[in-house]
Amino acid sequence: MLVDLPSYISGYVDGEGCFSVSIAPRPRLVVGWEVRPSFAVGQNGDRSEVLRAMQGYFGRGSIRPNRRDKTLKWEVRSLPLLWERVVPHFRQYPLLSSKRLDFDLFENICASMIEERHLSMEGLAEIVRLAARMNPSGERRYRPHVILEALEMKA
Repeated sequence: MLVDLPSYISGYVDGEGCFSVSIAPRPRLVVGWEVRPSFAVGQNGDRSEVLRAMQGYFGRGSIRPNRRDKTLKWEVRSLPLLWERVVPHFRQYPLLSSKRLDFDLFENICASMIEERHLSMEGLAEIVRLAARMNPSGERRYRPHVILEALEMKA
């Protein structure tokens, strides 16, 4: 059976994938906060072959149990891999759902990080504003306004 794997992956991610950016305090960093972009796809353990196919296609990423819902999760957190493999894939094989908006924001954040703008207060504040627009129904450990207030106090 002939499968167009890149198109299949984009369709699959439209339903089961997530682009996210977490921002957490790291007092040892100059700006005091660490930015961590992540791309993940979840699946039931009995269908892990899809996750392994994605891992092979993108070249890396880790597969691990997701304790929250007892599924498996394939995840990429490496900024170089995200920028060199994941972002170009979704530019060439775009998402069709509203998840495309999350990807666009994610791409902008990764570009900012490649340019090391996350290492300045101004650049980090812009990333926080972009990340706040992603995944509106998702949970956030640190609310964007709290991070922005902390950055203003530090400036």
